[in-house]
Amino acid sequence: MSITSAIELAGIQKISEAVGTTLKEMREFAKPGMSTKELDDFGGEILKSLGAKSAPKLTYGFPGWTCISLNNEIAHGIPSAKKILQEGDLVNVDVSAELDGFWADNGGSFVLGQDINNHNPLVEKSKQILFKAINQIKGGVRIADIGRLIEMEAKKSGYKVIRNLVGHGVGRSLHEEPSEIPCYYDRFNTKRFRKNSVVAIETFISTRATYAREKGDGWTYVTGDGSFVAQHEHTILITDGKPVVLTESNQIWN
Repeated sequence: MSITSAIELAGIQKISEAVGTTLKEMREFAKPGMSTKELDDFGGEILKSLGAKSAPKLTYGFPGWTCISLNNEIAHGIPSAKKILQEGDLVNVDVSAELDGFWADNGGSFVLGQDINNHNPLVEKSKQILFKAINQIKGGVRIADIGRLIEMEAKKSGYKVIRNLVGHGVGRSLHEEPSEIPCYYDRFNTKRFRKNSVVAIETFISTRATYAREKGDGWTYVTGDGSFVAQHEHTILITDGKPVVLTESNQIWN
């Protein structure tokens, strides 16, 4: 969406703070031995207390309030009472929601407890690349150039990017124009970021895989080769200078 009034700005700020706060509290609540359904129900209660409605449930009928993906799962993992969090798991939580007609989206990967599987370097690199990418975005910048930055930063650190999961516009619905903000350089993408528009910027940084595959449950994306992916996402408002990070309450950079 494009922000055209103080009322619209207040609306997108309110929902962005709600999803950011929910993500932060879910990350802090997660413990070994807990099921992903328990973690999801906790997040659902926070959203409800803030007056927000789960975006994936509203938009797609997703079987959960939030998406929780573990280890070789990349995105859209279904919360389940049978999925038990373990020490050292690579966990991704993606929270998107609607409030008063405004929508926001954010996500983050983290290591649960002790990093016994050495996932933290991947997680930290994903955070760093998202920070660098967002701080290069302003009105008029080519979307393809941000994709190139993400891809090159990953490559310099020995990682790859997932090419078929992308960032997107957001605001009055969960997915808006621009419909694709990829993590790689697409020379055919001539679109540019527009001042006053709201977008969700994501990094999908991988140890080896370059494409996400469907798991077979109708929702979850996984790596096909057993490799790992860290994802981080912020909803931002584009300006003539540094963008406004609307979901900063998730504290993924802290």
